[in-house]
Amino acid sequence: MEKAIIRLLYRKIITAASREPWEKLVLADTYKEFLMQAQTINPDKKYFTFGELIHHVPGAEKLHFLVSASVIGYLKQLNGKVPDIINNAGKKFLPFKGYQFEIINSDIRDISKHQIGINFISEPLTWYDTIDNQLLVSVNGGVQDEHGGILTEMFSMQPYLSIYSLKKKSADVTTI
Repeated sequence: MEKAIIRLLYRKIITAASREPWEKLVLADTYKEFLMQAQTINPDKKYFTFGELIHHVPGAEKLHFLVSASVIGYLKQLNGKVPDIINNAGKKFLPFKGYQFEIINSDIRDISKHQIGINFISEPLTWYDTIDNQLLVSVNGGVQDEHGGILTEMFSMQPYLSIYSLKKKSADVTTI
């Protein structure tokens, strides 16, 4: 019945157009941190955009890492669940094990140009089946209910959600 062990990747993009309160706070704090870190590598303010910094300032690619510290507290607020991904019951269920932060774009003169991405990498899931565009999986190795059945989650694939890794399960061979 088991197909594979998978890990999912969800890419959350946050821009000035983002409307959720959590997203607005993340955007504001990452922009403040970007301004502080950009000032240390570009003290003369010779370059204004993130792209210019990457192109002209040696070591500017470390800005991704330096600014990422500003999101750690916000990620803890998610209680280990990937935002935006809900099961068919409308609940957040997808546990994440790691994340990757990136600055997509920014400008030290204009917060409206600031764009970031957070790639959430899920914990391993057991993937049983795909029904239409919905995946049937179990979390945490397939916890059993009181009747011995495996608890499952069913959810729809959506934009920015993809299978990050796949490990095929070996088929059980039964002789008769």
